[in-house]
Amino acid sequence: VQLQASGGGLVQAGGSLRLSCQASRRTASNNAMGWFRQAPGKEREFVASIGWNGGSTKYADSVKGRFTISRDRAKDTVYLQMDSLNPEDTGDYYCAVARTPVATSSTSTYNYWGQGTQVTVSS
Repeated sequence: VQLQASGGGLVQAGGSLRLSCQASRRTASNNAMGWFRQAPGKEREFVASIGWNGGSTKYADSVKGRFTISRDRAKDTVYLQMDSLNPEDTGDYYCAVARTPVATSSTSTYNYWGQGTQVTVSS
């Protein structure tokens, strides 16, 4: 499975961005997908996950109420709507496909990773 993430960019604090990640084939449609991020000098961290049919979601506490994950199984695409962005949200954002069908925050559960898309939030 190949994953192509897009939608990153430079935005001012308080602004919004929408990330997209398309999987190369239908294998991902029966699996949970997730978003992670890595800030400069920090470890990669979980952001959000969504189950195979959108019925389950998980969010990191730091993004709850501001970010929304969704997916379009027909397009093999997962989205991350990011609102009320702040400088602490700056980093490279990665999408991934999990081995399980339900949303999960465990990094070790993900076995396919896309390249990162950079998000920079200015103060």
